[in-house]
Amino acid sequence: MRLTRAGEYGVRCILYLSSKGVGVLCNRRQIAAAMGIPGPFLGKIAQQLARAGYIEIIQGAKGGLKMVVSPEKITLLDVVETVIGEIFLNDCISRSESYSQSNSCKVHRVWHKARTQLRATLREATFADLVKENSCLSPCGLVGREESIC
Repeated sequence: MRLTRAGEYGVRCILYLSSKGVGVLCNRRQIAAAMGIPGPFLGKIAQQLARAGYIEIIQGAKGGLKMVVSPEKITLLDVVETVIGEIFLNDCISRSESYSQSNSCKVHRVWHKARTQLRATLREATFADLVKENSCLSPCGLVGREESIC
């Protein structure tokens, strides 16, 4: 299983905004450039994140994106599933009704356990914790700069 680009870009967007803090308005072009997100893709992802209530989109020349929920309250699972939908590892799990032996199938139980563990791991990782570690932010040019990117 591999995270989609949309899911990865959603994580990058929230990571950037989390590093700036709740209520700080950040320019879309600067977010896109700093985090390696294509501009049009950022717009689509931002809409999904705004509908979920994590960010606010401010329109206009002086507009941008800003966090409206504390990074302590947002997990990797929240963002990934907001952007790509609920995580399933295979059709056996996502549509168990289509597989008549799903309750007795040992492989089904393994897939279910793996999915449960993956979701639990992603649920434990808050964006506040990720920003504290900031290892993902350095290559993107967010740490060690005197000036603010926002």
